[in-house]
Amino acid sequence: MKRILFVTLMAAVCLTLVFAQGGNESATNASFVPSRNIDWICTSSPGGGSDIFTRNLMDIMVNKNLVNGQKIIVQYKTDGAGEIGRNQVATMKAGEQADHTLLTFNSGDLMPMCKNTNNRIGNFQPIAFLAVDKHLIFIGEYSKYKNFKEVIAALKAGKNIVLGGSKGDDVACHAALAKEIGVPESQFSYIAHDSSSAAITAILGGHVDLLICKPAAAIQYVEAGKLTPILALSSDRFTGVLNGAPTLVELGYKTVEVPNWRSVVGPASMSPAAVAYWSDVFKKVSETSEWQDGYINKQKLISNYMDSVTFKKYVDKYQADYLASIGKTK
Repeated sequence: MKRILFVTLMAAVCLTLVFAQGGNESATNASFVPSRNIDWICTSSPGGGSDIFTRNLMDIMVNKNLVNGQKIIVQYKTDGAGEIGRNQVATMKAGEQADHTLLTFNSGDLMPMCKNTNNRIGNFQPIAFLAVDKHLIFIGEYSKYKNFKEVIAALKAGKNIVLGGSKGDDVACHAALAKEIGVPESQFSYIAHDSSSAAITAILGGHVDLLICKPAAAIQYVEAGKLTPILALSSDRFTGVLNGAPTLVELGYKTVEVPNWRSVVGPASMSPAAVAYWSDVFKKVSETSEWQDGYINKQKLISNYMDSVTFKKYVDKYQADYLASIGKTK
């Protein structure tokens, strides 16, 4: 009888251990740390603002050991103005790959995506909102004009002027600027490039009259004397070497600005544990001196971290407002 009781008790203990181990395994599976290479997709070309943003984040994450010793591999997916790369992330199935995939995403990506495709922010997982960027107008060494007053005078005289830039918010900013000055876009025309770096190459070669660009991609050329800022598309002047560019208000017009926010998203199929992990990683990055001094202050951006929950609320409203502005309901 005692032997039967002993065996029964031992069986109960074993079952308890099995269930306990199963519970611990489930708890372990509910957490996340990177266990393989992280694929980071950037839908703009190397050298542009999105690339600079991505590289700064990546360097800090690796140097601060925030990725569990794993490698980060940046993949440039620029085909179809970036829509191929975005769609690759949007359609990714749940699993290890989805949890290890990040996508650089900004308002300049969202606007053409919503306008030209059926992709929406609901097909992605917002992870972290990190910074806000504004625009300037630049001239190059071969530009005909020395300041924006001359540009306005030429436009008012009926001359055609070509502005080069990237896509998304650069395009929207050009449209708002032409409207405020009171000239048709057919006269103040726009050439969209795959990235800011490509637009910079165009003006350096004398292929466009003016350049619209954010500070991050242009500031090194300003410091080298290759580009000169002549208009700040902001309510205030920029600082440092960009301070010479007046605002539109100083020239007798209303402020024109289309701020570009910069963020990181993942596939909609990313697990909640991975979302929480990456959102926390970017919070840690945003608090470093390397980020604040080495990127935000150096590139003249506005620091503004939002976690995944706050960012999702923000971007959902941003998308709804934008869709309404172009006559779409969804």
